[in-house]
Amino acid sequence: MPPSDLPGIRVGLAGFGPAGSFFHAPLIAATPGLRLAAVVTRDPAKADRVRAEHPGADVVASADALWDRCDLVVIATPNRTHVSLAAEALDAGLPVVVDKPLAGTAQEARDLVRLARDRGLMLTVFQNRRWDGDFLTLRRLLPELGEVHRFESRFERWRPVPKGGWRESGGPEEIGGTLYDLGSHLVDQALRLFGPVSRVYAETDVRRAGVRNDDDAFVALTHRNGTRSHLWMSAVAANLGPRFRVLGSRASYVKWGLDPQEERLRAGGGPDAAGWGVEPSERWGTLGAEGDARPVRTEPGAYQRFYEGVVACLRDGAPPPVEPDGAVETIAVLEAAALSAALGQVVTLSERQE
Repeated sequence: MPPSDLPGIRVGLAGFGPAGSFFHAPLIAATPGLRLAAVVTRDPAKADRVRAEHPGADVVASADALWDRCDLVVIATPNRTHVSLAAEALDAGLPVVVDKPLAGTAQEARDLVRLARDRGLMLTVFQNRRWDGDFLTLRRLLPELGEVHRFESRFERWRPVPKGGWRESGGPEEIGGTLYDLGSHLVDQALRLFGPVSRVYAETDVRRAGVRNDDDAFVALTHRNGTRSHLWMSAVAANLGPRFRVLGSRASYVKWGLDPQEERLRAGGGPDAAGWGVEPSERWGTLGAEGDARPVRTEPGAYQRFYEGVVACLRDGAPPPVEPDGAVETIAVLEAAALSAALGQVVTLSERQE
C-alpha cells in the first residue's frame, strides 16, 4: 500500500542507541502522519525501553524483519552499516532516512543516491542541525552582515575521560571520530550558508589514551564565493569557544552555547512541550561591530520540521527535507578533510571530483 493511502506512515527504526532513542523515536512519535511501528534492537534493556516508551511498536532482532512491517525505514545504526542497510531497504522498495553521515566516502554516497533514483524512492539524511535556532537566526541575519569574510563554527565538548564505544574505540572502518560525527553538522551548515568548496585543509588528532579515532579536529574551507569557514570539533576542549563567530563587511554575529533541543530530548521532552526550541534571552547572540553590538533573539529551534518534511515528501511529492545531493557534497568535503589531515596539505576538491 503506498504511503499516500495510509492513515499513518508505518516507520521502522533500525537502532535504538542515542540517535535512535533520543532523536528519531521521539520526533517520529510527535509527527502527525507517522507511526513508529517497529524498532530493531538485540539489547534486552533497550527492548524494554522501547516497550515502555513506545508501546505500539514491535521489537525485532534484525533489519530484515522491518521490510514487511513498515512503509519507511529510518537507519540509526553504527556508521559503518549505513550504506549496506540503506541499500537493502531501497532494494526492498522502501524510502529511507539515514542518520548522518550518509556514508564514509562520496562514491558510496553517490551510489546510494543513484540507487534511490533508479527505484523512484525517497532518500534523505537526518541533518537535524539545519533546524538549530542559532543556525536559523544566522541565515536570517546574513543580509545584515554584508559580505562574509570568515565563518567560525564550533562543536566542542569537555570529556577528558573517554566514554568508550565504537565512535572512540573502533578502527577507521567504523567511520567514527569527531570529524565524521560533529564535522558532519559543521560542514553541512557551512555549505548551506556559503555554497560549494574549492579547497580543504584539516588537522585531526587523538588526544586521549585508549581512543583510536580522532577526538580533536580543525577544518578550514575556502568556498568558491571567497568566504573562509573555520570549523572546530573536539571532545577535549577544557574552555569552550563561541558556537558561531561570523565576520562580515558590515557587522558580525557572535553566539555562545548550543541549541537547547538536544538537551531537552535527552531529558525526555519533545516538540509538543511548551516552549520547545525557545532559547532564554541570556543565551542570545549579538549583532553589530566593536563597541556597537546588540542582542538578537534566537529563532526557535525546530527539529520537528525534518520529519514533517518527510511526510510532505511521501504524501504530497514535496522535495525531501534534506536533498541527498547535498549530503553527498558534505561527505566529499569530509573525505577531502580526512585526506588533508593524513597528508598534511591542502586538498583541492574540484581536482578530486574530476
